[in-house]
Amino acid sequence: MRLIIAEKPSLARAIAEALPGSPKRQEGAIVCGDTTVTWCLGHLLEQSPPEAYDPADKQWRLDRLPIVPGIWKLAPRYKARGQLAVIRKLIKQATDVVHAGDPDREGQLLVQEVIEHLKYRGPVQRLLISDLNRPAVSRALAKLRSNQEFQPLFQAAQARSRADWLYGINLTRAWTLTGRQAGHDGVLSVGRVQTPVLGLIARRDNAIRDFRPHPFYPLWVDLQVEKGQLRAWWAPQENQPLDDQGRLIDRMPADALAAQLPGATGQLTKLDQQEKRQAPPLPYSLSALQVDAARRFGLSAQMVLDICQRLYEQHKLITYPRSDCRYLPEEHLALAQRSLTGACQNDDTLSQWLNGADFSLRSKAWNDKQVGAHHALAPTGKPADFSQLSATEGHVFRLVVRNVMAQFYRPLRTFEVKAEFTLLNEAFRARGQSILDPGWKPLFTTKEEAPPLPPLTQNEHCKALGAGVEEKETRPPEPFTDASLIKAMMNIGRYVDDPNVRKTLRDTDGLGTEATRAGIIETLVQRGYLVRQQKALRATKLGSALITALPSAVSTPERTALWEQRLRAISEQQDDAGAFQQALLEDLRALLHQSDAGKLRQSLQTAQGATGGPAKRTSKPKKRYTKRKSAAGKQTKS
Repeated sequence: MRLIIAEKPSLARAIAEALPGSPKRQEGAIVCGDTTVTWCLGHLLEQSPPEAYDPADKQWRLDRLPIVPGIWKLAPRYKARGQLAVIRKLIKQATDVVHAGDPDREGQLLVQEVIEHLKYRGPVQRLLISDLNRPAVSRALAKLRSNQEFQPLFQAAQARSRADWLYGINLTRAWTLTGRQAGHDGVLSVGRVQTPVLGLIARRDNAIRDFRPHPFYPLWVDLQVEKGQLRAWWAPQENQPLDDQGRLIDRMPADALAAQLPGATGQLTKLDQQEKRQAPPLPYSLSALQVDAARRFGLSAQMVLDICQRLYEQHKLITYPRSDCRYLPEEHLALAQRSLTGACQNDDTLSQWLNGADFSLRSKAWNDKQVGAHHALAPTGKPADFSQLSATEGHVFRLVVRNVMAQFYRPLRTFEVKAEFTLLNEAFRARGQSILDPGWKPLFTTKEEAPPLPPLTQNEHCKALGAGVEEKETRPPEPFTDASLIKAMMNIGRYVDDPNVRKTLRDTDGLGTEATRAGIIETLVQRGYLVRQQKALRATKLGSALITALPSAVSTPERTALWEQRLRAISEQQDDAGAFQQALLEDLRALLHQSDAGKLRQSLQTAQGATGGPAKRTSKPKKRYTKRKSAAGKQTKS
């Protein structure tokens, strides 16, 4: 008997439907001839608690830290015991086993840890599915690979799980116990991803709170040129009173120059004119979709993830959603017209976009070299029944279709002009843009660009018709929103101070993963560290106090981003999991020595932040079997 172990029931059903024969349901499984398909319910196993290694560690004590297991143990999750028993019975009857976890690091861990926990020693094959529609599943079943190929990926996932346990358990206990000494009654949760995310928001809130506005004074001049008129702006020289952004902070020089300008003549001294071509935006990764959906429709990151899971599992309208890739396999190009035609059947907007597509075009999105374990989000080709979709599901589906459709539109072609005029020995700059070919742009709502300038010629003369000075005021940084925070987590190198680390991270790793970023934000809200104020995410007094009291290394993104680099190296057989854990333990011991009750007491008394406590759940959430973060910072599913 061949046993296929899927990550979740919806995947198991899709596999069973693609197998020959008539599927027969039984408890916890589906039988299809000589193949039985069973499933996990997310993680069936979890890291054992500290007291499983030593009963003395059931009590939280500083002198017992760090807690480091000798031989790691996994324990069945309470609600998963029944399904684990089903798999145990089936695996004893199996002649070979197929691992059908999701095509990512966590999916590899989730099923393989069950196989190893049940001490199965026979052959294991790997089934990789990113599209739940029957033709795609059938193709995947015909391309089984040896699970041994994915052993490095499993080792990386296992190292991450253990490292998160060590980091979360030990630092949470240390700062909670220190908090009690400082007079705080409650758990102070610390995690290697959630805490740097909280740090980003707390530091941004501090910058907003400490911001002191100052006025600045832009000067404009309206110029008559040979073929029209335009407005240019003064570029003050360095000897003028400027702030660090080059803005004039004393009005007197601007007023004096403005008074002299009317009637003054000058010359166009610098002219840069060029035609530019802009390729269409790439298809979405999950995080890129979360950013756009938050900006356009005000959806939280978690809402977008949940919607994508429903579009993938329930409606089967899109491919695997928890992807960090924005490219598509080259073999999908030949199928794109058919899948997009199917996806657009029942919607006027999508049909209009389809009519404008040119399927003879090929964009850079089709690139096998850029595709890893999974590819960008794409429509499966199944026609959407919009009467069965919520409004937000329809919005998100259209976004996914749009970004794939855009690959079959011409590039946006623009003509951009930058001009610098000299009058009264001072420089005045103007810029403009005209659209030569809108290409893909009509599919997107984009910001308005600079209006076009009249035709210009190098060294032509100009005359000032009028001038004026505006008074403006500097503005504080914007508070984080779901969209800007997800984008910050994707591009975390921008928030790293060390230039060497920043260079390393610029094009590689982010903070968290596609599967966990939304859950991290919601966890921080649930624990009372963040509150939502309209679209803004603000740190509470408790969240701000915790960040102030923690060592900066815990609340800044360098460590977790570098962890991700090492985990990726482990998955590519370029690093060792044991060496990674040893380095972590050395780091952990140093951090534990920095817990300071006096510093925490001071920060709790003086911290500023938004009002709010732990979020209350208004109703029992439905099971979605989506990945999230647990209290110890470890990856789990619910």
